[in-house]
Amino acid sequence: MITITDLHKRFRKTEAVAGLSLEVPAGQVTAFLGPNGAGKSTTIKCLLNLHRPDSGSATVLGVDSRKLGPREFTQIGYVSENMELPLWMTVKQFLDYCRPFYPNWDPAFEKQLLTQFDLPHGTKLKDLSRGMRMKAALLSSLAYRPKLVVLDEPFSGLDPLVRDEFIRGLLELTEQEGWTVFVSSHDIEEVQRLADRIAIINRGSLALDETSDSLQSRFRAVEVVLPDETKAPTNLPTDWLHAETAGRTLRFIHSRHSGISASAATRFLASSLSTLSKARIARSGLAMRSRYSTAMRLFSKTLLSSSSSST
Repeated sequence: MITITDLHKRFRKTEAVAGLSLEVPAGQVTAFLGPNGAGKSTTIKCLLNLHRPDSGSATVLGVDSRKLGPREFTQIGYVSENMELPLWMTVKQFLDYCRPFYPNWDPAFEKQLLTQFDLPHGTKLKDLSRGMRMKAALLSSLAYRPKLVVLDEPFSGLDPLVRDEFIRGLLELTEQEGWTVFVSSHDIEEVQRLADRIAIINRGSLALDETSDSLQSRFRAVEVVLPDETKAPTNLPTDWLHAETAGRTLRFIHSRHSGISASAATRFLASSLSTLSKARIARSGLAMRSRYSTAMRLFSKTLLSSSSSST
């Protein structure tokens, strides 16, 4: 659906995108993560022919991104956090304005989305909350049933409850319609429920590209019971995330699980503790969602900081 090959884009002395290559498979939700300034929005604008790349290439819906035109844009839904809406219009006027641009606009689907998003038809956009405005923008980008949905930081600045409602609605629609979704964010917790695949960009380069299932399978919550009156070592391995101690118990999330995290933990403790033979693994299993979320957030930060220091 989207193929990016060695993409470069520079703004004066700043290289916003530096040799990025990425495949976005059809029919899946790909989360495009990275800190602010990592190159997410620039990449998306190159994909949508809003910026011209300096070199490299990108194809969207099988078309060179530099040749995208009105015909292709009737198959692409795009919502950006910085999208300017005609705030003087009511929701109805806004949709009436958008409708003629899309021959494939589906009035019945529009009505379904209005109900699902609970948008007030007669209210002016300027009088809506930020979350409701984002829903109006999303509706205007989905009512023509696009093949590809591109969302650039759509949840930024939203109240957590509104964000969760937004994500639930988007999840239902994505499963129902079988869309390909490419969504950027700076926060993994915002998109982890949505994503089939996670790609992390930093300083314009790809730092990670992996399926969500694969990532989650690598995380294990490990609990180690230490010998009596033994302090936990301080210099823990970098792949032990969210390490904490409670009495004689050391808990951490292992981010590189390969079926041997428990024995690896024992070996490390064996080299760090004087009464090492008494240390034992009390529990090792799939991380609970809340701890997985924390682990993934810490993992992405660690990954980004390490890639930054190496450039």
